[in-house]
Amino acid sequence: MPDRSPAHPAGHRTYARYVALGDSQTEGLGDGDDTSGLRGFADRLADQLVLHSPELTYANLAVRGRLAGQVRAEQLDAALALRPDLATVVAGVNDVLRPSFDADAVAGHLEAMFAALTAQGARVVTVTFPDPARLTPLARPLSPRIAGLNDRVRRAARRHGVVVAETHRHPVVMDPRLWSPDRLHASPLGHLRIASALAHALGLPDSDDSWTRPLPDQAPAGRGSGPAGAWRTLADELRWAAGFLGPWLRRRLTGRSSGGGRTAKRPLLLPVRTEET
Repeated sequence: MPDRSPAHPAGHRTYARYVALGDSQTEGLGDGDDTSGLRGFADRLADQLVLHSPELTYANLAVRGRLAGQVRAEQLDAALALRPDLATVVAGVNDVLRPSFDADAVAGHLEAMFAALTAQGARVVTVTFPDPARLTPLARPLSPRIAGLNDRVRRAARRHGVVVAETHRHPVVMDPRLWSPDRLHASPLGHLRIASALAHALGLPDSDDSWTRPLPDQAPAGRGSGPAGAWRTLADELRWAAGFLGPWLRRRLTGRSSGGGRTAKRPLLLPVRTEET
């Protein structure tokens, strides 16, 4: 499929239409709020793209709580209708959290989106997911699921020429400062790092591997050692379980979704308004 993107004067590829597909991370949870507005890595990537693609328009079809199959069913046709020359596809973590998780099925939905978008001429970029057990010991049972999904994403990406930002490999991605208190969504700084990882994977001008480097004074305040430190760690885990894990489990048991009744925040291609990052 020929490249439909215009040539940058300095030889860099530029983009005219960027469309983001996904769930809550792509929607921007953890970066702003529903009152003041959400940003997120897709908005922040658009800010970086427009510096070198001044005619860029951007749509964000992501809706929180969506499983990979729902992203495919609800967002793919709309994305194809917008004829993007760049698309991000990031989904699957909500599936990983479900008891019925099927890595092959989830990867199949992602690959179907990769195939459809690249066949239409879009350049597609995705990410691999970090091991949540490195941040939350209670999430240790999810580690094999994440590893299995990442392997399948890589293989599907190779088959369709999809760019992969390997965010899982770098220790900094599990710095608590890059995560919201719920430990499920990135913080504003975390979203900025994801955007920088995608920009680097795409080879955007002025992008580099600085997103992989530790934060200043990276070692967080210690919890101490010995029994006192162990008790503090346990207390932190119990507070997180009560404040975030419990409500999430209740939604699952009652069949409710955090995205119930919600629609895409930016369903149309609109010019990018740059903001302070």
